[in-house]
Amino acid sequence: MEAVATQTVKSALDRYLSDVPEELNNIDLAQYLINILFEMPSEDRKMFRKYLETFLKQMDQLEASDIDLGGEGCQGKIWYRIHGVKRPWQHSEDYSFNETNLLLLNLMSDDQMENLIVKRSIDFSFSLLSDRHRRFRGTIYFDMDNLAMNMRQISNEIRPFKDLNLHPEVARHLSLKYLKYGLTLVTGITGSGKSTTLDTIIDANNRSVRGHIVIVASPIELIHKPQKCIIRHREVGRDVATFRDGIVQAMRQDPDIVVIGELRDDVAIRNALEVTDSGHKVFSTLHTASAMESVDRIIGETPLNEQERVRNRLADVLTCVISQKLVNTREGNRVLAKEVLVATPPVRAAIRNNNIAEIYQMLNEGGQHGMHTMEQDLTRLVKQRIITPDEAVNQANNKTRIKQLLR
Repeated sequence: MEAVATQTVKSALDRYLSDVPEELNNIDLAQYLINILFEMPSEDRKMFRKYLETFLKQMDQLEASDIDLGGEGCQGKIWYRIHGVKRPWQHSEDYSFNETNLLLLNLMSDDQMENLIVKRSIDFSFSLLSDRHRRFRGTIYFDMDNLAMNMRQISNEIRPFKDLNLHPEVARHLSLKYLKYGLTLVTGITGSGKSTTLDTIIDANNRSVRGHIVIVASPIELIHKPQKCIIRHREVGRDVATFRDGIVQAMRQDPDIVVIGELRDDVAIRNALEVTDSGHKVFSTLHTASAMESVDRIIGETPLNEQERVRNRLADVLTCVISQKLVNTREGNRVLAKEVLVATPPVRAAIRNNNIAEIYQMLNEGGQHGMHTMEQDLTRLVKQRIITPDEAVNQANNKTRIKQLLR
């Protein structure tokens, strides 16, 4: 960033922030700064946005996936996650809390600022003024009375379906062409590439079969261009009020596939099961590290008096679970490792009878159906000399089993 641009912005920030009362904090401070923005000339607001966008644009050059700014945690610096490692940018200026507070508030619409005040956090999608195709998934939240932000760059490149390296039986389960109904889950911790995998699956259906795909997410990330399918993108808080509303409304929109960005709570879970029960194909994500944990999570999220019914419904509609991680390679990059569960009759029976522990053995022995454990896939990557044995052990869900497999 040119020093002149920084000095100009810093000078303008100081002009607006010089009279902020020191006793204000948290919501009162945010509301005071919002009022400043409402009275600010549009030219200055545009300048502040373009200034912050400069840091987003350089993410490609740095090969960064995420940027963080603001709040107590960043200590006035800009941070990037580069190849999985998060650190402060060496060329970062020092920013005061109020400077980052104002810069971050300026990124949001009036409705988003209002929601931030109410909920203390907001998720949103963001596009560059100069390039609407450069999109980011953002979240702004409070950190010790001040605002903090994370933004993740959304890649416009869709991974080819063949690169998922899925068994043909699993590929058929994911295709509307072969299976018109059922619930498929893509799971993993934050940053494991769930959205990328889900976009690949959506794209494969979009290219191969005629239909209607409705995507309900918070926020909408990659925008899919219609190929053989109509594709509707409905962002929660922007196009529809809540996940529940988006899911319920989707059932009246004649969809073939409903994509739910994330099953965040028991309401979303029950709605997803209802959509699947009605004969639709449903894809969604969960923040879980294994297939067994995913089944447990869905059942455990629901009230005790409904768990038996949810267990039976899940056993009826579940088709596939892909649990994945991005693991470090020997070359310093990252590669996809995954566990795949296919809902065969024995798996359905284990879910229905609450014998979830039996599923791990079924994963171990289900290779003919395209199933395998995370430990088996990590072992494959070790044998192919893509990752080290130590990395395999670090990433394994079952440490005892991975050590046995690596002997």
